[in-house]
Amino acid sequence: MTFATTFIRRLSGIFYLALGLAGLGALLAIGLFFSALSDLPRVPEPLSRIIETPPTEIFAATGERIMVIGGREAIPLSRISPYFVQAVIATEDHRFWEHHGVDKVRTLKALWVTLFEPGKVQGASTITQQLAKNLFFTYRRTVMRKFRELLVALQIEAQYAKGDILEAYLNQISFGVGAQGIEQAAQSFFGKSAAALTLAESTLLAGLPKSPTRYNPYLHFDRAKKRQKIVLSRMVAVGYINPEDAQSAFKENLFLQPRSEGTRTGSYFLDVVLNEVEERYGPEVLYHGGLKVMTTLDPLLQSWAVESVQNGLAKLDEILGIRKYGVDSRDDAVTHPQGALVAVETNSGAVKAMVGGRDYSETEFNRAVQNNRLPGSGFKPFVYYTVFEKLDLSPATLVVDKKVNIPVVGTPDWRPKNFGGKYAGPMILKEALMKSVNSVAAQLVERIGPDAVIEVSRRCGIKSPLSSVYSVALGTSGVSPLEMASAFATFATGGIRHTPFWIRRVEDPLGRILEERIVGGKRSLDASVTYQVVDMMQGVLNNGTGSIVRRMGFDLPAAGKTGTSDGYHDAWFTGFTPTLCVSVWVGYDRGVGMRDANGKGITGARGAAPIWTDFMIKATNGEPAREFAIPSDIQFQSIDPVTGFAAKQWTPNPVRVALRQGQEVQGREETF
Repeated sequence: MTFATTFIRRLSGIFYLALGLAGLGALLAIGLFFSALSDLPRVPEPLSRIIETPPTEIFAATGERIMVIGGREAIPLSRISPYFVQAVIATEDHRFWEHHGVDKVRTLKALWVTLFEPGKVQGASTITQQLAKNLFFTYRRTVMRKFRELLVALQIEAQYAKGDILEAYLNQISFGVGAQGIEQAAQSFFGKSAAALTLAESTLLAGLPKSPTRYNPYLHFDRAKKRQKIVLSRMVAVGYINPEDAQSAFKENLFLQPRSEGTRTGSYFLDVVLNEVEERYGPEVLYHGGLKVMTTLDPLLQSWAVESVQNGLAKLDEILGIRKYGVDSRDDAVTHPQGALVAVETNSGAVKAMVGGRDYSETEFNRAVQNNRLPGSGFKPFVYYTVFEKLDLSPATLVVDKKVNIPVVGTPDWRPKNFGGKYAGPMILKEALMKSVNSVAAQLVERIGPDAVIEVSRRCGIKSPLSSVYSVALGTSGVSPLEMASAFATFATGGIRHTPFWIRRVEDPLGRILEERIVGGKRSLDASVTYQVVDMMQGVLNNGTGSIVRRMGFDLPAAGKTGTSDGYHDAWFTGFTPTLCVSVWVGYDRGVGMRDANGKGITGARGAAPIWTDFMIKATNGEPAREFAIPSDIQFQSIDPVTGFAAKQWTPNPVRVALRQGQEVQGREETF
């Protein structure tokens, strides 16, 4: 057999194999086509009915409906500013007037980017395809769904004129703040009709649908302006306007309409919920999908949280000697201290209440989740847990409260000072935490190292960046009230970590569950070591820096820790019962220290603990006294807090400490 004959036979084999594969591919394509056709939704008649989607409903944990998002005011295309029409087309689908539902050039480009540029995914949906999404009651981004959208888009293009398609699309766009469709958006943001929108106003609005929450001009005006610049540049590229017009429109001063009650959620908690739903499903689904979102919110706890924060800050205003909030001032949010409160269910992680400022109508910046502030001594429980676990120390270990000088490579030595500049000499570790002694915490972190403390805080749920420096023991890295409430809840449960959440279940309009939170915890800390820290934190409330809690009348078993940052910029109190953990922060937004009329600084005990106590008295009213679970290997012993020896009958002010099995009272100073 000659070489030529062998080559021809092999070539023939390859040809028939390729032909067979092509035939198989064609059969698969035909099967895919008919499978997609089998349950393809019908295009409504008239097309305007495509925007008649059910509203999204938000429910509290009690089943009470607390918010409805939806409803549009449809207007004809002739009553929409040509500037806005051009801005949307230039930004969303510049070949809209040319294609027949699918932009082949854009699709090929998007496919190329997605396949050959790692880390990038580019969309290619036309305006018609985006309109077709409203006919689908599934939000999973599958190939089959995209293929069906394409078929429906082709069907819409075949049945309706371009003007009808564009009109339906512009009336179904979501702009955030409760505005559905261009007419509502024009009225909500600028107090005018859609027909009267200027080029500057049109381009600002045209940039919002990409992410109504992220580009909300009331909250993020700089972001909205950057997005407007992109829209203007697209209009120039397409040829709708010239560069001079774009520059002039970008520089034009825009005056947003004061927001009415109907354009805001009225709740920091709901803002967090809406933002998460939008991130998971997209703005189209949030505002047009008819979702049912079941949250963790307890409306009664939420109302008490708002009341406690506002009343507590009003009293703080008096202590600071500043005028009453809301009296003849446009800058109250700047000139008055702010506050935040987060309440977390300890055995699940469910957020039951959230307050991000003293007045949502004045400032929607959510200090409960967005504002990392220095926790000060509120961070010390992580230090004590670390040394108990790693060094096998105990609450009865004797140390010396003294001036410390800790060498730091490459920088000046660290010389932390106690509050008030006084030093008490020998004391046991439980007493040191109860009295929030800085010098002792500094000696402990020098012994164990900052990385070990950070690792424990991570196990409890702190996610914010923490600097690996000795001063981390004194809370010199910012955290949020949500993090502190969640992390301290890990102590409350005996070391079981629950991730905080605020959405329990999401359903589509047909009642099908899209997601559901299954509560489950993970052991992060040793139960016995955790109890030792909790017992010490109970001492903070009973006889330590947090004793104001008891003086104000809260008498249920509870534990907690005060926190005050340098310069009195931040005042904290985070505390918990076995079922509820609450973190409170107060301070100025602009980093101004809080001092009373006599120049005395506002500590966590003075600024935050009263708010915590007021809320907890209401939140736990009628509840039985529940003690924290005591591990079987824990034993109690009364200790002389000065010598560290077992207390005698005549010992003054003995302190009861929790010891793990095998731990003994040392009665000698621990040298670091």
